[in-house]
Amino acid sequence: MKPPPFGYRAPATVTEALDALAAEPSGKVLAGGQSLIPLLNMRLAAPAELVDINRVAELDTLHVRDEGVRAGALARLARVERSAEAAAVQPLLGQALRHVAHPVIRNRGTVVGSLAHADPAAELPAVLAVLGGTVEAASARGRRTIRAAEFFRGPMEPALEPGELAVSAFFPASPPRTGTAFTETARRHGDYALAGVAAVVTLDEDLRVSAARAGYLGIAATPLVLDLTGAAGPHGDWRAAAAHVRERIDPETDIHAGAGYRRHLTGVLTERAFKSAAAEALRRAGE
Repeated sequence: MKPPPFGYRAPATVTEALDALAAEPSGKVLAGGQSLIPLLNMRLAAPAELVDINRVAELDTLHVRDEGVRAGALARLARVERSAEAAAVQPLLGQALRHVAHPVIRNRGTVVGSLAHADPAAELPAVLAVLGGTVEAASARGRRTIRAAEFFRGPMEPALEPGELAVSAFFPASPPRTGTAFTETARRHGDYALAGVAAVVTLDEDLRVSAARAGYLGIAATPLVLDLTGAAGPHGDWRAAAAHVRERIDPETDIHAGAGYRRHLTGVLTERAFKSAAAEALRRAGE
C-alpha cells in the first residue's frame, strides 16, 4: 500500500523543528522511521505533515556520565548498543537492545523514537520504566521532563502534547553492587516478544538482596514495573518471586498466545532473569 498524501519539512535546527510542529501540531516526527513508515504505508496513520529531524545535528548525541546515559533523539539503537561507555554505566541498555528486531533496523531506528512510539511489546519502554528514567520534551512553549511512570499513557500513546518533540531520554546509572539482566521469548528472533522482563537486583554490604525490580513487556497496555524485593526476600528466592508475579499479572489472550501461557512464560522468564541479574550483582560486588 501507499501512504496518504502529507506535507514534508526537513528542519536543520531544533528551533526550526519546533516551529514546524507548532505550525502543524498534528504533524508526525520522522527520525528512524522504522515504526512510522509501516504505519503510513498501511494507512494506520495519516498525518498532515512529516517533520524530518534527520538533519538536526544537535539531536545526534549520546552523553555518558557517572549519573547515567542520555540519548539524543537521533541516537541510533545500534550506536547505543555498541557503546562500551554506556554499557559500563547502565548495562541493561545493551542487554535489551540486542533483542530489538534485527541489525538493519537497529542501524536506522532510534532510542527516543522507540520510546515515543510507546509500544507495550517493545523492549526500551520497559527498560526506561524499571530504571525510573525520563524523557525530555520540547515545544515552542518551552521544555519539560517527563518521568517514565507518566510517559506511557497507553498502547502507542506517549505523554507528548501536540507540538512537542521528544529531544532526549535519560537512563540512570546502576547503583553499586547492582546486577541487571534482560530476557524475552518470541516466536522468531526479531519478532515482537510474547513476553519479556528487565530485571534489576541490588545487594547490600552483606550481599543480601536490598532491592529487586522488574520491568515487563508484552503483558499489559503499558510497561509494567513490579517491586519483587519482599517476594524474593533477602536471600533471593527467585522461584517465590516468579510465583508472586504470576499472581499479580493479568495478561490478555491474542492471536499470538493465550493468557495462561503468557502468565506461565512470564514466571519462567522472571526466575531466569533474576538469577542472572543476582549473579551479576555478586560479581560486581567483588570488583
